[in-house]
Parts: sequence; C-alpha cells; structure tokens
Amino acid sequence: MTEKDFIPQPYSAVVEEGEVTWQSPSNIALVKYWGKLENQLPANPSISFTLNNCRTTTTLKFQKREKSDSGFDFELLFEGEKKDSFRPKIQEFLKRVEPFLPFLKDYKFRIETSNSFPHSSGIASSASGMSALSLCLMSLEKQLDPEMKEDYFIRKSSFLARLGSGSACRSIEGDLVVWGMHNSIYQSSDLYGVPYRGEVHDNFKNYRDTILLVDKGEKQVSSTLGHGLMNDHPYAETRFRQAHDNLDKLKKIFRSGDLEGFIKIVESEALTLHAMMMTSQPYFLLMKPNTLAIINKVFEFRQETGLHLCFTLDAGANVHLLYPDSEKEETLMFIKTDLSKYCQGEQYIEDHVGNGAKKLA
Repeated sequence: MTEKDFIPQPYSAVVEEGEVTWQSPSNIALVKYWGKLENQLPANPSISFTLNNCRTTTTLKFQKREKSDSGFDFELLFEGEKKDSFRPKIQEFLKRVEPFLPFLKDYKFRIETSNSFPHSSGIASSASGMSALSLCLMSLEKQLDPEMKEDYFIRKSSFLARLGSGSACRSIEGDLVVWGMHNSIYQSSDLYGVPYRGEVHDNFKNYRDTILLVDKGEKQVSSTLGHGLMNDHPYAETRFRQAHDNLDKLKKIFRSGDLEGFIKIVESEALTLHAMMMTSQPYFLLMKPNTLAIINKVFEFRQETGLHLCFTLDAGANVHLLYPDSEKEETLMFIKTDLSKYCQGEQYIEDHVGNGAKKLA
C-alpha cells in the first residue's frame, strides 16, 4: 500500500455527534528504531512486544460544527484536568493526518485520556496515547464510511498513529509487531506496523516485562531530537545494517526457541541504542548509576541461576526486564528482594505481552 491508499473517497454517511473509547497499550522494542526519515518514516526496521498493563484509555467526543473555519477545534483533558502542555503535539498530529481524515475541521472534539501507569513514572506514553487517539478518529471515519473493511481500519489506524509517534504504529495489534521494510518479513512496510507472521516457539509465548522505575523525571532528550542526531552520525549506516541483521537472527530464534540467542540480541540492541546517543553530537548519557547496577545484577543472576532474565532499555534510565512466564516466580522474588532498592521509591511495574488495542463499550 502507498500513502494515497489512505486518502478516502467522499463519505456516504452523515454523523452529527457521538463518542467512542479505545484502550491501547504501550510496547517495548526488541530491535530498536532509532533514526527517521521525512514524514515519520523509520531509518531501520524494528520489532516489539505489545504490552498489556501499561495502556492509555482515550474517549473522543465529537459534535458537528455549524461552520468550519481554518483551525482545529478541540479540548484535551488528561486524568480529568486540562493539559495545555499537550496541545501543541495534538495540534501537530491533526495537521499531519488531515489529508487522510478530511472531516477533522468539521467537528468539535473533546479528548479525554488517562494512563494506567503513573504519569511521572518515566514510561513513554506517546505510543499508547497516539495509537488510542488514532483508533478513536478511525472509529468516527468508519461511521462516515460504513462499508470500510476491518483490515483497512487496522492498517490505517497504524498508519495514522505513526504520524503522531513512530513507535505508536506498533501498539495497534499484538503480540509481536514489525515496523519498517525488511526483505524477509512478510508484508512489512515503512508506513505502518504489521503482526509478525513467522513461526514463534512456545518459549516466547506469554513473555513477562517488569519495568524498573530508576528515574521518574522528564525525558532528558526528546525523541525528535534523538532521532535527528542519527542524520550525521558516523556509525549510522552500520547501525541500520545491524538492525536488519538482528531481525534476521530473531526470526531463527523465534522459530527454534533459543532463549540464550534471544538474550544476546535484545541486550545488544539496548546497549547499541545508548551507544548511538553517547557517540552523537551533541552526545547524551541517559543511563544512571542505578541502571548500570541493575544490569550487572542481572548478569550475576543469570550466571548463578541459569534462568533467562534479560534487560532492555528505551531512551532513558528505566530498565525493562524480560523473562519467560515459566520462570516468573523466582525472577519476581529476585526483583523484589535485590533490584527494587535501585528504583525510585522502590517502584516497578509488572506487565506481560498482550494482544493489542481494544474498543470499549
């Protein structure tokens, strides 16, 4: 599909007002997306686990305006309160998606959104938030175009979510989602995320993700700035090739159930992401002393127990701990007794792989 496929024909129905609610999860990348081209296109492919508990719930209320003018008409409430600091991001998103949702200026919108995880937890909410909003807007378009097919609805939702936040396109479906063109991944695209259709061993079903909240402050580096630093990065092309190679390796690992191979790829990807930031201009060091302490404790735990706990990182100090569901009891005990002391307020979030977004009644 191309961008033109998401530009709608004239709508067949008239909708005066209504509301819709979607709940959409965050996701954690195994092969990282870092670096982007124009129009929110990825410089390299990525693959992620869709999460279950870390999610955003968004209700979109809409009412037909008597007269459309040149601007978008919306108000935004986060956790029940107006959040003016979010308005510029939503304004920019609506501007980007208007060519594909030409009805946007015909309606007054009220966007009510909340997260299942603490707002100050340091967990990136853009993936869950922008995917939930995209799904709500698509539900309105489906009312305007009742003949819309379900697979088109899902694909366009992912396409729109990408224009709000790149990784948001991987939050629409589950449990493994690929975003970015890769020669050996079926139907992969730079325009939207697609479920991974390859064979997946039982070892990787029901995987767990416990998120250690090392630093609950604001992000030191915005995603837009961080991705932009890859444009002139001396190691960018090597990194992009590595991402393609690691996806090829993961395909074999998913098929065989090789947990040791999985750990090597996932941890290497996390450290490479931070290496790119530490070697850019300007450079950033986003890991904290407690991040490194946790990583070393994970190494020791694996050596002593033979269990398959591994870590991954986003562009921040918090640590995602990935492990098979079959090993959760001993691993959670280790997290509680040995690792929680490295977290702010000893806080961590227990999550697991989920099946994607869902519409609420």
